[in-house]
Amino acid sequence: MLAPAFPADEAQRLQALQALHLLDTEAEERFDRFTRLAKRLFGVAVVSVTLVDAHRQWAKSIQGIELRELPRRVSFCGHAILSDALLLVPDARLDERFADNPLVTGEPFIRFYAGQPLRAPNGQRIGTLCLIDRDARAFGDEDQALLKDLALMVEHEIALLQLATVDELTGLSNRRGFEALARHALSLCGRQQRPATLLFFDLNRFKAINDQFGHAAGDQALVAFAGLLRKTFRESDVVARLGGDEFAVLLSNAPQTELAGALQRLRDAVQGFNSAQPAGGWQLLYSVGSAAFDPARHANAQELLNEADRLMYEDKLSAGRER
Repeated sequence: MLAPAFPADEAQRLQALQALHLLDTEAEERFDRFTRLAKRLFGVAVVSVTLVDAHRQWAKSIQGIELRELPRRVSFCGHAILSDALLLVPDARLDERFADNPLVTGEPFIRFYAGQPLRAPNGQRIGTLCLIDRDARAFGDEDQALLKDLALMVEHEIALLQLATVDELTGLSNRRGFEALARHALSLCGRQQRPATLLFFDLNRFKAINDQFGHAAGDQALVAFAGLLRKTFRESDVVARLGGDEFAVLLSNAPQTELAGALQRLRDAVQGFNSAQPAGGWQLLYSVGSAAFDPARHANAQELLNEADRLMYEDKLSAGRER
């Protein structure tokens, strides 16, 4: 068996994949309809929209088998993302890369594989739309063209999903994206009994920036604060602009000592930013509310968000607490 190599731009590829926030999310009809359609059109045993992570491949949508995750070292899709071209394996038993692969010698006894790479909006190959069958088979030019067309449709759906869940101004998740990611993160933390904390931020005197310096300056303030949040918190944390001048950060599996350190780093970063502003210019000021996730009190992400929002307003109203 030949384990798949890593692309030369693997770091950038993984960054593009993670930025989509699709890994480990629930099944969605927008992708399931393509795998169902492909299964009917090609008459194969298994169809999957597969994402290739650092050490695993994971199926966002799969038809024909209940196997959503596999080690990358045994994956066919790991080989497929090495090129823009379709990877076609008519009979895996005759291909030195796969002949002794455990997925060929054992369940699901793969014989035929066709994987068309899927690209993120920035062009990075993040996974495949793949067909799998237990019987060796031919796959002609028309079949290949059809699979490529379906893959382009999946890519279009990925791009639309990103647009629908990303704030255009700051590049952070928007409210819709945050709610979806937070729902998944809190479910995981609840099952694994790991801590999670939600921080709710509101920019103070933001209206004054718009009134005194103009809306372009207001946009600059939002982008600047978003950048400081992104730099301060971990890549695994969910950072979002909920709307207007409201932001949220959901930290998973972070002890209180780590949370306190992150908040101090943010205060220092904002202070450094304000110190660099020209005399008489606008300043970044914010209030923050912090709510620790408790499955017994918070039935969903919205309840946790409501509590953090309430605590943020208490912070805003407390004398001497404005930053």
